Amino acid sequence: MPGQTIDWEGIHRRLAVTAAAISGGLDHGLEEARGILETRARAAARPPAGPDDAERLEVLAFTLADETYGVETRHVREVCQLKDLTAVPCTPPFVAGVMNLRGRILAIMDLREFLELPARGLTELNRVIVLSGGDDELGLLADSVDGVRSVRTADLQDGLPTLTGIRERFLTGFTGQMLAVLDGDRLLTDSALKVDERATGQLG
Repeated sequence: MPGQTIDWEGIHRRLAVTAAAISGGLDHGLEEARGILETRARAAARPPAGPDDAERLEVLAFTLADETYGVETRHVREVCQLKDLTAVPCTPPFVAGVMNLRGRILAIMDLREFLELPARGLTELNRVIVLSGGDDELGLLADSVDGVRSVRTADLQDGLPTLTGIRERFLTGFTGQMLAVLDGDRLLTDSALKVDERATGQLG
């Protein structure tokens, strides 16, 4: 239609996330995988945003210890199954370990430890969301991946009452549906989350 702009960059980004998830070995059943792909297809088919809702974040939602989190899809390179996790001595408790991802050593972060979430019984923790930006990479443990959501930035509230100090710095905000949106840029670049390369060099 005249005057209508197609968000080719957004469409390509969604397709890239979908392709990366499939190539990375996302271990969903057929129905679950179809549901996620249909969600992304519907998101790609939406008309351009109007003036009232132009400011949005596209996030990949996932569950962890019965809580729902999200991270912007622009930070997500792929989703894969957790396997061959190796513990690294002398690292903070929130570093679950490292895994070899097609020849790259990837540090795996357990957000339950980092955010000091209360114990919620047994969880699966068999998904890894791989964040990537420049030369930085990080894997986030998740119980399950729920698909892509569009969040209005105007709906984001500033903080969670249960999170204070350093942990609050890693949240962009949360929605009324209690989706906590993580700050992907800070997760990738903060020095406090870096695993010493000398500790992981022996696994390369």
